[in-house]
Order: sequence, then C-alpha cells, then structure tokens
Amino acid sequence: MKLEDATRNTGEFFVHDDPIMQCATDALMLISKIGKIHLKAKGILIPNAVAVANIIVDNFLKNNSKIDKIILDSEISEDDGKMVSNIEIILSKN
Repeated sequence: MKLEDATRNTGEFFVHDDPIMQCATDALMLISKIGKIHLKAKGILIPNAVAVANIIVDNFLKNNSKIDKIILDSEISEDDGKMVSNIEIILSKN
C-alpha cells in the first residue's frame, strides 16, 4: 500500500485488507516519520487495526510507544441502511 502525501501530513492511516504485517510495517514507517498516527478501520477490518496497533506497541516499538486513545463509533449507510462500526486508534511514539 502506498501512502499518499495527504495521509503523511495528517497522520491518518487507513487499514485495508492487506496482510497484517505489511500494514504494521507501513504504519511503523509513518509513525517513525511524524511521531503520532491515527489508525482507522471500518467493519470487518477492525480486528486488523487492533492487531496492527498491538504489533507496533508491543513488538516494533516496545517501551517507546503507547496507545493514546481508542474511539469506537457506528454509522448508518445511506445506500442500504446497514449499520457499520468504525474504530480510530491513536498511537504515539515516545
């Protein structure tokens, strides 16, 4: 997954259906550059976002990073009326 310039400036990292370690490595590169990222995911990708956050905090940057905040929310799709959950995990590098 290639990071767009806007994503690099805002620190937003959207978790897609890529392999978890690839997402974690991409997120690690972003947090190393700017110091704080917002991992975001929707629906069935929420467990992937949680796994990426855990890999970064517990493995890659152990004792050098933390989870600042976790925001859970839901929204109703205007297309079909189904409710979709989303998550935002804010990670910061010490």
